[in-house]
This record gives sequence, structure tokens and C-alpha cells, in this order.
Amino acid sequence: MSASSTVGGKTLDVVKNLPRITLANLRPNPGARQNAKRRGRGMHGGNRSGRGHKGERQRGNRPRLGFEGGQTPFYLIIPKYGYNEGHSRRPQYPPLSLRRLQYLIDVGRVDPSQPIDLTQLVNSRGITIQPLKRDYGVHLVDEGADIFCAKVNLEVQLASEAAIAAVERNGGVITTSYYDPRSLQILIKPVPFFMTGQPLPKRMFPGEDLLLYYTDANNRGYLADLEKIEAARKALAFKYGYTLPNISLETACKMLAERKDPRQIFFGLAPGWVVNMAEKKILKPTDKDLLEYYNS
Repeated sequence: MSASSTVGGKTLDVVKNLPRITLANLRPNPGARQNAKRRGRGMHGGNRSGRGHKGERQRGNRPRLGFEGGQTPFYLIIPKYGYNEGHSRRPQYPPLSLRRLQYLIDVGRVDPSQPIDLTQLVNSRGITIQPLKRDYGVHLVDEGADIFCAKVNLEVQLASEAAIAAVERNGGVITTSYYDPRSLQILIKPVPFFMTGQPLPKRMFPGEDLLLYYTDANNRGYLADLEKIEAARKALAFKYGYTLPNISLETACKMLAERKDPRQIFFGLAPGWVVNMAEKKILKPTDKDLLEYYNS
């Protein structure tokens, strides 16, 4: 069988008959290049250059960015004071629905046998808190209240009335608590702070605009009186028509009754304590030093 009868042989024959490639015979593929339109050349390219007839768009003097044809521009219509005052400094509270919380518990990313605060929620990737974007915590909303069935000791920053009722109907406890920016940064990212070896700081109290909210028993504020909170729990149960479970008879009574001190950041760690990550130890100051630290 000759070489030319095969496919490879035919290809070799074609290549042998082609001229050698040089700079003199290099050409682009047919149709690869198109001649550019020569605008503004009279009969050869048109006398309007594709810009139409007359006007500022045809003459090339376009207005500046933001010009609205002479009418009062948008940035002058908005008032300087009132609703938009300080909008860039308002605290933000990303919403956390009960449906999302129940999902995190069902898949095992949140442990309901332990008190749940922002540390657990952020570590479980259930919510993202960005203090640099004025995030001050989470707002618990009542979406999914009909399917929420977990018994939890939950700490959030804001909560709706229906969400509070859904948590307490299952025998749980909810507390709304305030964190200043430094305490919030330590709470959501504790490991980088523990690596520094510094003692835990004291949490700051809320300002005047938030003080009424966190001292109100209806909001389950952490600064409210416990007796008033118990009375508010019974009133809310009567309003929504459910029987309030007795927490003292629960097996997890100790966990449900656990609360933070108003100046405390983490559960089980008082201000002034030092977490030694290298030796995996918790260094506690003496009672006298701790008392002076609290009173300072």
C-alpha cells in the first residue's frame, strides 16, 4: 500500500506541495479583518458621523455627570436633616429567623444543650456580623415560629414579641442584651483576642437611646428586674393562649437559668479572667482583685 493512499499520506503530499512560510506570504485568514469606517469624510463616510442632527450630543459637549437637564437635582431635593440624618451611623441588626435557628439546631451546627449567644451563632456560620458595617448584633424575627420546637437559652440583641412567645412556648428562655463595639468584636472572634493574653474587659452599658429597651421586661432586657420578667412571661402566655412550662421542673433547669452578668461577655468567664491558649488554662484573679475590678 502506497503512502499516498492513506489519510496521513495525503496530508504529507499536500504539505510538500505548499510554499514555505515567510514574512512575505503571511496573510490573515479571509474575513478576519474588516476595514474601519471612516466617519466625517463627506460622501465617503457621511457628514453626521452617526451622531444625528444638531444638539449637544451631536456637537460633543456632553453635560457633566449628575446633570438632570436643568431641573433641581436629586441631591438637592433630599433634606439635610430629619429622616436621613445620621443614616450612615445607625446601628444595624441583621435578622435571624426562627426557621433558620431551627435548621442550625437540626443539622447539629448549634448545640441547644448550651446557652446560645453570638459566639455560637457566628461559629456555626448561621449569621454574619460585621462591626465595621455598624452591625451591633442580631434581630430575632418570628418567621418560622410555627415550626420552631427547640428548648433553648437564647441571647440576642433585639427580638419581636411573636419570636419571644415562640421561644417561651417551648419552655425556653430568651434575653436581649447589648454589646459595645469592642465587646462585640471579642464575642464574635474570641480566639484572636485570647491569643493576646489580655484579661477580659468589662462590657459597657447601653446609651440613653437603648437604655429603655434593655430595662423593659416586655423585651426581656438583661437589665430588667427578674420578677417583672416573670410577670411579663405569664402575660405573654395569656395573650397568645399557651401554657407556660415550669422551668424549675426541667432537667436542663441549670442551663436555662444561666444568665450573664451585665458586665460579662462570655458565659462562664468573668471580666478580669485571662484565657491562656498556649497552656490551655483559665487564670482567675483573686476575689479581692475581682471585686476591685468590678467596682472600678
